[in-house]
Amino acid sequence: MSSNYALKEEIREYWSARAASFDAAFGHRMPPGAERDAWQREIARHLGSAPLEVLELACGTGEVTGALRRLGHRVTGLDFSEAMLSLARAKHSGDPGTRFILADAEYTREAPDRYGAIVCRHLVWTLTEPEAALADWFRVLRPGGHLLVFDGNFAAPHGTAGRLAQHLLRLLESSQGGAAAPHNPEMDRHAAIMRELPFSQGLTPEVLEPLLRRAGFTDLAFHSHAPIARAQRRGAALRDRLRTLLYRRFVLHARKPG
Repeated sequence: MSSNYALKEEIREYWSARAASFDAAFGHRMPPGAERDAWQREIARHLGSAPLEVLELACGTGEVTGALRRLGHRVTGLDFSEAMLSLARAKHSGDPGTRFILADAEYTREAPDRYGAIVCRHLVWTLTEPEAALADWFRVLRPGGHLLVFDGNFAAPHGTAGRLAQHLLRLLESSQGGAAAPHNPEMDRHAAIMRELPFSQGLTPEVLEPLLRRAGFTDLAFHSHAPIARAQRRGAALRDRLRTLLYRRFVLHARKPG
């Protein structure tokens, strides 16, 4: 059993509570059009055109699942929130190219050398035991398999643009009709969880790269998230456009040798 069992349960409860509203939150759903196309171009760029058996970790409501399926991949979606999985199963009902399992992304219990690719979005920064998780992911990938990670440093705004975006967001959120924005206890809960995580000071390529190499991954390459962010800003409200500027996000692609 994980030594971080209590923290994992807190994380599970937090995301389960957010499942019903998850797709309504900006940056979670992949709406048709420019944003969905940008995500799919980025995935195809790294995984190639040949159909793969993909393990999608922390699949949530199945939005990335849909992008992978439209590219022709067969997908096993894994999540430890039954509330999230129930929405994903409903979204992909009747699709023989998907299956969904309730499991821990850090200890998948999947067979070794099974998958041609592992894909995850906004998962790595939440890992409670990152070294064990990366070792498990290396184990279940086939030789030559891909690891594709979409993540970022959500601990602090990035650079001048991030700090300015944060300032403008605070002005927007505190001046609606001249009244202060209502207190959101979920934000307090999120912050409390974040303080307990190994990447509480921020997940960056510089922090992640040595962990990946120790796990055995090679051909590491970090890419900009900017093409996706630009697509997200098209037609978005001012508040959501600012959110795309807050953090340093990245796309990681790595391989299992062989």
